[in-house]
Parts: sequence; C-alpha cells; structure tokens
Amino acid sequence: MTEPGERRRGTTSSSTRTRERAVRGARDAARRAAEALSELIRHRLEGVSAVCRNEDDGWIVNVDVLEVARIPDTTSLLATYEVELDPAGDLLQYRRVARYRRGAQDQ
Repeated sequence: MTEPGERRRGTTSSSTRTRERAVRGARDAARRAAEALSELIRHRLEGVSAVCRNEDDGWIVNVDVLEVARIPDTTSLLATYEVELDPAGDLLQYRRVARYRRGAQDQ
C-alpha cells in the first residue's frame, strides 16, 4: 500500500512517459538518430553533419556512415542518411540522400 502523495509503480501516465522520453535538444536528437540508424544498416558511423527541427516538432538528422572501406582511406565510400524522428525521438523514416568518396570535394 502506498502513502498519501506517493505514486505506485507502474502508474505513470502516458503523457508523463512521453515527456520523459522527449528529445531534449539537437545533441539528444543526433544521438538517438545515430543509434536508431546503426541498428538498421550495420555500417560504421562517421558522424552527424546536420540536425534541424521539422514542422511537426520532430527532428531531421543527417548521419554520415562508412559504407565501403578501401585502401587508401581517401577512396572509401561514405553515405549521408537523412533520419526523421518524431518529437519523442522515435524513428519515423530514413533514406540515403548522398553517396561519395571520402576524398571528394563538396560541390
């Protein structure tokens, strides 16, 4: 039995759980997007190159990954994936938006 004012285990409301899970800024969005993508594509992550809010208060994160390692390293193939998260940080969708050699210049 619980004391007055004490919350019983397992009785957390869904709105409280959503607030607890909500993305807490760009750094958190980047981390969650990278983790979710790495579970799906199994490529080594190189880093995050962009993070921005979308119109639904979710997040769009560009994650760079190493797709094909080559020697010399400047000829390795990398890709940028666009990852969309909802406001709670759950993965909605992802897609590859670019593929390039490590040594290539931006255009």
